[in-house]
Amino acid sequence: MEELKNLGQRLKQARIQRNDLQADFAFRIGVSTPTLCKMEKGDPKVGIGLWVKALEVLGRESEINNLIAPKESLAERYELQQKYGNRQRVSRKR
Repeated sequence: MEELKNLGQRLKQARIQRNDLQADFAFRIGVSTPTLCKMEKGDPKVGIGLWVKALEVLGRESEINNLIAPKESLAERYELQQKYGNRQRVSRKR
């Protein structure tokens, strides 16, 4: 799978940009160095939980939400904007 290989390369680049050795980065995400090597090569047998942990260590854990983000319907967005867009909040007096 080309996508996994690309993901592995991006992980490796991010690790190198942080000046982390493989052994140090592997320790931080709780895996062995050979497992990190598999991740960096895009091995499909590596569990997604390890990828999430790697993203956490890199400070990019919010990016996991982009994997299968819901598609936004422009029609629904327009309808909601028309329905609620012109409303103003009314503050209550106490």
